[in-house]
Amino acid sequence: MEKRNLGELEVSALGLGCMGMSEFYGKIDEKEAANTLHTAIDNGINFLDTANVYGNGHNEEFIGKVLKDRRNEFMIATKFGFVRDPEKGVGISAKPDDVRSEVEKSLRRLRMNTIDLYYLHRVDPTIPIEETVGVMSDLVREGKVRYLGLSEVSASTLKRAIKVHPISALQTEYSLWSRDLESIIPVARVLGVGIVPYSPLGRGFLSGKVKSIDDLAPDDYRRHLPRFQGENFKRNVDLVNKLEEIAKEKGVKASQLALAWLLQQGDDIIPIPGTKHVNYLLENIEALNITLSGDELLQIDKVSSQILGNRYGELSMKYTNM
Repeated sequence: MEKRNLGELEVSALGLGCMGMSEFYGKIDEKEAANTLHTAIDNGINFLDTANVYGNGHNEEFIGKVLKDRRNEFMIATKFGFVRDPEKGVGISAKPDDVRSEVEKSLRRLRMNTIDLYYLHRVDPTIPIEETVGVMSDLVREGKVRYLGLSEVSASTLKRAIKVHPISALQTEYSLWSRDLESIIPVARVLGVGIVPYSPLGRGFLSGKVKSIDDLAPDDYRRHLPRFQGENFKRNVDLVNKLEEIAKEKGVKASQLALAWLLQQGDDIIPIPGTKHVNYLLENIEALNITLSGDELLQIDKVSSQILGNRYGELSMKYTNM
């Protein structure tokens, strides 16, 4: 598989987001999820993405258990920053002591001695970014982490952070229906920071497989997102139908078209579509073989510009630093 670079870290051009193997997207078949992990590596994907908060540690434990004998075949990216409290709910902490304790927990759960790419999941507004990255850089010197990344940060925050230590990757939601990042990409490129788009298929919406809210399990958290609600949902389904028409003319699936568009935005962009199913994984990999013409890109851009609704609810948007 084609390789791309996040700073000095070389990874496969397409990664695998593992969050859904633990929670958020309905029922989980762990055997199928495990097969998906192995199939990804067997097909050249060597960049796996997780976080300490996914399943409250379950996701890291699952990857550590399933891939304990294949550590040398992949790069692992994980994150810290979100805190779940049964009484207070979700919060953010990047206090130095928390950074150190969380990396140790992640290493134990993953059954690893070193994390390849360690992200700050969200900026802690009570701690200067310089202080957080300073502690993260200590982890690099101690050999617990190889490279550093930031998630959902502004251009100004990225500039401040990189003065303390090189930042290899900026992870932010980026897809045909979430293009806020495009104002920050030029800055990241000047700084030599690679781009890791999460939810590159619009949380599954751009796959065309969600045509009714009833297509989502009752506990699927997407039901609470603005783009999956009311008139926004109806309008966005119409737009995805148009995307499917463009894909059909090209002889591909809408999901593959969406990934091909993203991959074509630059060779420093490494999407991490999440899936827990082997068949969807293999469909995603095929997107690497699709090249879009100028006319096709214009058609797709026209559809993309009409998406309705915020990508998160009001509270979650406050956690983004963009």
